[in-house]
Amino acid sequence: MTAIKNPMTRLGVASSAVLLALGGEAFAASELKSDDFVGISFWLISMALIASTAFFFLETQRVAGKWKTSLTVSGLVTLIAAVHYFYMRDVWVATGSTPTVYRYIDWLITVPLLMVEFYLILSAITKVPVGVFWRLMIGTLVMLVAGYVGEAGYVGVWPAFIVGMIGWAYILYEIFLGEAGKINASQAPASVQSAFNLMRLIVTFGWAIYPVGYFFGYLTGGDPASSMKALNVIYNLADVLNKIAFGVIIWSVAVSETDKTAK
Repeated sequence: MTAIKNPMTRLGVASSAVLLALGGEAFAASELKSDDFVGISFWLISMALIASTAFFFLETQRVAGKWKTSLTVSGLVTLIAAVHYFYMRDVWVATGSTPTVYRYIDWLITVPLLMVEFYLILSAITKVPVGVFWRLMIGTLVMLVAGYVGEAGYVGVWPAFIVGMIGWAYILYEIFLGEAGKINASQAPASVQSAFNLMRLIVTFGWAIYPVGYFFGYLTGGDPASSMKALNVIYNLADVLNKIAFGVIIWSVAVSETDKTAK
């Protein structure tokens, strides 16, 4: 058998193998029923995350050096999410309970990484002040911590919802009207501007799925069992858009800019 010499290629292959093994082991103790649509959504998305991880890691070999970090971070986001989805789907299928803790552990790692992507794609084409990075991190952590303490019952759901929305609004201001948005508009080439615009549309409309799910799950006074099912399906579908599609946009601009340079 021919040895795989490239370290990133080895990483992609090894990560995919570990994810597949982990997925099978985590799910072995449970039985997925054909009418458990929440469980099915967990299963489908965990498989999609595995495929995305392998794709992003392998595609790092196709792009120029300055884009490799961005694409590697995309792979890390889907890798981390896939591992958590293996456990979340098992918790749901085995107990019928919402895996809130697992989900927020996932988000506390992957969402800041997604925010870093705005900084990284701008850094690939110009010098970006470190303040951009920290403002995105602060807004992200405010949003996530508020959401968790509300869903976990540590504080009232309404105050947590309001604080979380403030954190999200702060992120939107930075990427649309703040320094990150201004750098994109004034210094980025057309392909990077296009990717940046698509990424911030995902943060606007894709991330809106989470507060909508939170609202219907906790603030409408509906049946808790039905709300739990709806909330998990909404969150699962949102993660496809906000993790996989987000990474595909970065891959697209990385390939486009690499091909343009090579000509």
